[in-house]
Amino acid sequence: MHVVTTHKNTDFDGFASVVAVNLLFPEAYALLPKTLNPNVKAFLSIHKDLFKTHTCGEIDLKRIQRLIVVDTSSWNRLDRLDGLKNRKDLDIQVWDHHIERGTICADQSCIEPVGATTTLLVRELKRQHKLLTPMQATLLIAGIYEDTGNLTFPATTAEDAYAAGWLLERKADLNILNSFLRPAYSETHKAILFKMLQHAKRTKIKGHCISINQVPIDGHVDNLAVVVRMYLEILNVDAAFGVFAESQKNRCTVIGRSQVESINVGSLMRSMGGGGHPRAGSAQIKGASPEAVERWILELVRGNQQASVQISDLMSFPVQTVTAETSMEEVALILRTRGITGIPVVDGERLVGMISRRDFRKMRKEAQIRSPVRAFMTADVLTVEPGKSPTQAAQLMVRHDIGRLPVVKDDQVIGIITRSDVMRYFYDLLPD
Repeated sequence: MHVVTTHKNTDFDGFASVVAVNLLFPEAYALLPKTLNPNVKAFLSIHKDLFKTHTCGEIDLKRIQRLIVVDTSSWNRLDRLDGLKNRKDLDIQVWDHHIERGTICADQSCIEPVGATTTLLVRELKRQHKLLTPMQATLLIAGIYEDTGNLTFPATTAEDAYAAGWLLERKADLNILNSFLRPAYSETHKAILFKMLQHAKRTKIKGHCISINQVPIDGHVDNLAVVVRMYLEILNVDAAFGVFAESQKNRCTVIGRSQVESINVGSLMRSMGGGGHPRAGSAQIKGASPEAVERWILELVRGNQQASVQISDLMSFPVQTVTAETSMEEVALILRTRGITGIPVVDGERLVGMISRRDFRKMRKEAQIRSPVRAFMTADVLTVEPGKSPTQAAQLMVRHDIGRLPVVKDDQVIGIITRSDVMRYFYDLLPD
């Protein structure tokens, strides 16, 4: 089975790229995430008979032989496909226009700095002389127009314009396009924008004026990017960030917009585990207060990657370790009595794995509690060096959804830093 998929909160570029791959590989199942951009959802509700798509629950992941990923190159942006991460027999192909390296190790990739991923796939459609219906051409041009701002964003290239022209020759309908690319602005959006303007503040960093606004929201609100864009324009700042906090779900959605090349919002959001483009991006942060998230954004905007505070200043030491032959029963006792969630596994002084509370879920029989740690530990362990900054540690934790990092120097574990250590630093210790 061949499957093509894209990132969560799918936009038109992601959806159009999935459809373009389907035109190139008709045997591939089009797998869409559960969460779609509202405009994409509206488009699909009307045209679902023309575009056959599936969800993750309809696919047996074990049957997948080839995975084609479009408009992202990071596992954490895919929907419920973590089970494929460690498959050695899986053929992976990536098409993306974000040139920053992601976490997916692909067998084949086409990653180029054009305005939209759809543009790269249109090039291949042209090369193979594929036939398109007017509606397929319309969807593909929507992908290009959305990500290039109708060919006006600075990241737009000549190839994006050539691709759009080729699609117009194939009867792409701009009237349909304009209907679905026009963002909705509701009474809820108006109330949120009013609240943001009431509490607006500006901060000067390296000659740039930015504004970060914390807004509590009750449940999910679609298309908050519209609010942030209007907030940016009204305040006329160089960059604006909305930190939308859902207290019930203990998470913050961060949306950023920039008007200057020197503040690359997409890069900042990737550092927080999200993604985007130089002028626009977003991320979702779990388990952190809005205040901590705001401090994190300020740190990233300052570009303080080599902060005076280093991992060695925050890490805990000496580190409790176990060997690969230690029993799971003994590990459970250590975790419980010391009140920790994970322990490095060492061979002598060399790190060989990590065992955490989460690994106990792998046990299927009661007798396995007496098995050695090596049977259940995670062998591929992410580590951090003592001279790195808390920001870099936070990036790894968010990107890979882990709660602790062994601190390693000369192949020896000299300390450990947790998510709590990092967030405490951002919340309490950052200089004004």
